[in-house]
Amino acid sequence: MTKIRRIPFGTINIPAEAVRLVTEALESGRVSCGKMVHQFEKEFARLHKIKHAVALSSGTDADTLAIAVLYDHGAKRGDEVIVPALSFVATGNSVLHAGFKPVFVDIDHRTLNIDPDRIEQAVTKRTIAIMPVHLMGKPADMDKVMAIARQHKLKVIEDAAEAHGGFYRDRPLGTIGDMGAFSTYVAHIITTIEGGIVITNDEETTGILRSLRSHGRACKCDACKLNVTGGFCKKRFAKPELGDIRFIFERVGFSSKMNELEAAVGLANLANYSAIVEKRRHNLLALMDGVKKLGPYLKTFSEEKHEKIGPHALPVLVAKDAPFTRNEFVLYLEKHGIDTRSLFQSMPTQCPGFSFLGYKLGQFPEAEYAGTHGLHIGVHQDINDEDIAYVLGCMEDFVRLHGR
Repeated sequence: MTKIRRIPFGTINIPAEAVRLVTEALESGRVSCGKMVHQFEKEFARLHKIKHAVALSSGTDADTLAIAVLYDHGAKRGDEVIVPALSFVATGNSVLHAGFKPVFVDIDHRTLNIDPDRIEQAVTKRTIAIMPVHLMGKPADMDKVMAIARQHKLKVIEDAAEAHGGFYRDRPLGTIGDMGAFSTYVAHIITTIEGGIVITNDEETTGILRSLRSHGRACKCDACKLNVTGGFCKKRFAKPELGDIRFIFERVGFSSKMNELEAAVGLANLANYSAIVEKRRHNLLALMDGVKKLGPYLKTFSEEKHEKIGPHALPVLVAKDAPFTRNEFVLYLEKHGIDTRSLFQSMPTQCPGFSFLGYKLGQFPEAEYAGTHGLHIGVHQDINDEDIAYVLGCMEDFVRLHGR
């Protein structure tokens, strides 16, 4: 019997440079949103060849604040945002957190992303935006999404939480719509331990995001002089009749700033970004190829010529006619040391928290199928070729033992 190997779903990379930068921040006495956060924003924007980035406390906040920007464009509370039925629950939560109504659309089972041919029938007079999700780093069909958005004059916010390193027609994911919202959570490709970030080419949107992350205050500078240096800010009392600008609140906001310690970890990881993405893509493509050879009972997505999948994780679907269940397969993998995660659920019909919206089981068959038959496993940079061979060997053994 092959010795059991431990294959965790994810790991965190804390290089020596991160320790140095964290120590520098601690010794400076300035640990709130300051110069390291500003530098992280600049580097993240540069990496994605885009003008602006605003760092936040989580990927959920990135989605939420990106949507909340729409109030400054005339949106009203209760307006609608179209999202895929299948995603990590943060996607649906963020729409509600921002004060809007999520309108769910089923997925295409081949991509696990929103089915673009179903979007238009979900558009109403209250629709203000579409938020496609690049699930597991697989690019959504942005050509069709953008065409529908232009036709109906809707904003597009890309939920790119899992899409670091992904491309669609040679454009980095997150740069195609009006905004791109990323997570920098602990197991993601670029990590700040906890955190998120929104990118955009629009300067006005960037200022609104900076205001929103700090309670809606009127301050919108690229880098806050008070936070970075503690020096005197001429803008604070530039209009005596208004008083201190830091206590003028122009909109309903949030408390969502990234701190210096998180940014320090992010900066160190950005320095290793290319190597991390390359290693994870090697792992992802090797596992994808291996799973495809284990058909017909196990399935995964494919990479098309016009795209590069961001190497977040490997999704696996158990086929409808398989002589075993997803849970039996997961238990076998877990007993053999392979850490797994479910492939999320149909938010409107399989997550009890959304039941108040009135959707009924059966309305989103593709998302619901993925919710009961799907799982995903890690492709992180600490997995080597021997680990990949072990994972595929365990899958092959399971299929051989349980297949008819």
